[in-house]
Amino acid sequence: MDALTIRARQMTARVHGDRGLALLIVLFALLLPLATPRVYATDEVQYYVYLRSLRFDGDLDFANDYRRFAELNPRSGIEGSLLQPNRIRPVTGLYGNIAPVGAAIMWAPFFLLADTLVHLANLFGARIPADGFSAPYLYAVCYASALYGLLGVLLSYRLARRFASGYAATLASATIWLASPLVFYMYIQMPFAHATGLFLTALFLTIWYETREWGRDETDTRRVRGWRAWLALGLVGGLMTITREQLGLFLIAPAIEALWRYARLLGGTDAGAVGGGSGGDGSETRPYEGGGWLVLRHALFVATFVVAITPQLLVYQILNGAPRPAGEVSSKLNWCSPHFIDTLIDFNPAPDFWCPGASDFTAAFPPFSRGALVWSPALGLGLIGLALLWRHDRLLAIALTAIFLAQTWINGAFGTTWHLTGAFGFRRLIECTPIFVIGLALLNDALIRRVGRFGVFVPAVVLIGWNFGLVLNATVFNAETNLRRGLTWPDVWRWQMEAPLRAFRLVGDLLFRRCRFFENQPCE
Repeated sequence: MDALTIRARQMTARVHGDRGLALLIVLFALLLPLATPRVYATDEVQYYVYLRSLRFDGDLDFANDYRRFAELNPRSGIEGSLLQPNRIRPVTGLYGNIAPVGAAIMWAPFFLLADTLVHLANLFGARIPADGFSAPYLYAVCYASALYGLLGVLLSYRLARRFASGYAATLASATIWLASPLVFYMYIQMPFAHATGLFLTALFLTIWYETREWGRDETDTRRVRGWRAWLALGLVGGLMTITREQLGLFLIAPAIEALWRYARLLGGTDAGAVGGGSGGDGSETRPYEGGGWLVLRHALFVATFVVAITPQLLVYQILNGAPRPAGEVSSKLNWCSPHFIDTLIDFNPAPDFWCPGASDFTAAFPPFSRGALVWSPALGLGLIGLALLWRHDRLLAIALTAIFLAQTWINGAFGTTWHLTGAFGFRRLIECTPIFVIGLALLNDALIRRVGRFGVFVPAVVLIGWNFGLVLNATVFNAETNLRRGLTWPDVWRWQMEAPLRAFRLVGDLLFRRCRFFENQPCE
């Protein structure tokens, strides 16, 4: 009877889990009418031109691509930034591109499908420009980015379901998604790399955790990650890193696991297992044999990772004359991270006290304007809940906490650009969505036992509503006030209260005639 009860509970959890996935997919579909597929701003153009230039010009000379996008979007700032003489690399004579190539690689199948369909349609007299600038190509990469964002949310949900109930995980996934900048970069500024990067970080964490070499009890080392899993980790880890370089810090997870395994081997408490198959018990294996096989598996991972990042190294070589990033990126870094705290809560946007030698930064905005937890309080709830993971899986809790701190640290190290002025919210932490979802799901479960489901549902709706109000104010209602430069208190309170009524009055335009509000959004 006990076995039947356990089996019934497992089946119930599986059905509830499927309902959670279905609900998230339905939410994604319901929001699609709000999408604004376009390639407009300088960052978007830099991510996109790899595809256009390689397919139609067969090179990485972006001069004509930048000029064409500048003509299409004369107010986008492309002429004053990407086409300036100082952007030409002296060694190669080519215009630079500081966007990594990974997003373009991930978008390539959709781009090439659009190209095929355009040529096929033209055979029947459609007369669509087959040049990489027309709508089918732009739409393909934009909706590909949104789809990757959805997959990232679904994978985050699956990870959370290992520790939380279906209701708690579903609500956490929807809250972090819709109450953070993620929804903006999935539906408004679609061809940024963040949604694609989220998919890769969520996939990387999923592969790593589901093939983990420890059990619920960290003393259990009977698990052995197979060679196919190590190949997958190396490939996804490489793609993740060349989509946005700072995402390479997610490699901290397998690094912590490796250090733990080697420490146990050296201490004689972990015999390991000979061979690369999964599920070996290793009970009769001597420590040095286990260590040898562990080194070989890690070497396979590193080799695969190096192969996966090779496209980026080749791009660096062609554009910059050396297999390394351009100075525009590396020169911004100050490794003591003078704005580590400001990344989360900018109560005093000046260099932190532990960086006395850091160059001062005179903020053009007041305190509490740009911090990630100020813009998106839901992320703070996720961090609070992450502490509850310690009771479930200590190694995972350590790894996820280390990854989050590393992401925050590297952002605080970006000199005077840590604040991301001009961006909607704090977009550089979007790829940490799986961490926030797991934490919030655990917190939801803990609160449900005290206040019930309705007690956690209402705050989630409030947080989501607040974020949607910010989206409307930043893009439509108060765009002229440069809300993206920072939350200007107390004006934000008034704008947020007015947003629902204004949205109701303009619902037709917001749904069907968004070209009135956005550049490079054709009215048809």
